[in-house]
Amino acid sequence: MSLSVPHLRIGSTEIIALADGEGPFFSPRAEAFPEATAGQWAEADRYDPGAVDAEGRWRLQFRAYAIRSDKSLTLVDAGIGPADGPAVSWAPVPGVLPASLAAANIDPAEVDTVVLTHLHTDHVGWAVVTEAAVPSMGGAVDGAPTSGSATGDRRPYFPNAEYLLQRAEFDALDALNPQLRETLTDPLSAAGQLRLLDGDTPLRAGRAVATPGHTPGHQSVLVADGRELALVTGDLLVHALQLLHPELAYSHELDPEAARHSRKRMLGHETGTTLHLATPHLTEPFISA
Repeated sequence: MSLSVPHLRIGSTEIIALADGEGPFFSPRAEAFPEATAGQWAEADRYDPGAVDAEGRWRLQFRAYAIRSDKSLTLVDAGIGPADGPAVSWAPVPGVLPASLAAANIDPAEVDTVVLTHLHTDHVGWAVVTEAAVPSMGGAVDGAPTSGSATGDRRPYFPNAEYLLQRAEFDALDALNPQLRETLTDPLSAAGQLRLLDGDTPLRAGRAVATPGHTPGHQSVLVADGRELALVTGDLLVHALQLLHPELAYSHELDPEAARHSRKRMLGHETGTTLHLATPHLTEPFISA
């Protein structure tokens, strides 16, 4: 896959798309969106033809985004991860995020903030890794400490970053995926790098916005400059269907009504305002709503 690094500039802030993988969804797409009509599918396929393969399967991109400003280097989400990452049972691991970071001239040690939009495994894969996860780096994670830790050899891939998660998401961890306590949140806590947010929160670059529904504590990141906005969506929407028809539920949303409300609230914007979307799963990394 190409390791180009498309970017979008909002004022003095640069948003960089970082590819980690691509592949088909694990179940038929009609099961993922059971309320979608044939006409809506046709409309979505015209809008995003790359999201359906020759066998009619939903083909997803898996991306993270970097937000670079004069104050901060922020990463939004951490992709599918290495071969031993938490998404190994269904996603096309190993991901290539380390190579994408290198292509964007980003050293993991430079990242000062990591915003985890939610705790699904395809969004947290590189957040915490084992020393064996990146053999091309000599068995050690670039920039990571080399001494032991309170959680074995698991350590944050971004050694100098504060990891931001909504408290509502953390509180739902056992319902979402209890294995992530050992592999993700405990190591981050042990390293002193986990910070819990309570709703909308200013960041060094942009603002974290609570967008619950897909999961209880889902969040997105909004960057604004005058009347130009960019929203790094996370899984606020996962397919062009939900951009064209925000009311359509996705079968893996834990609270479809809350998710609809979040989509409609964030996709609506004032006349004269330009809204760019940075989406992890659509074919194009940047689209205008």
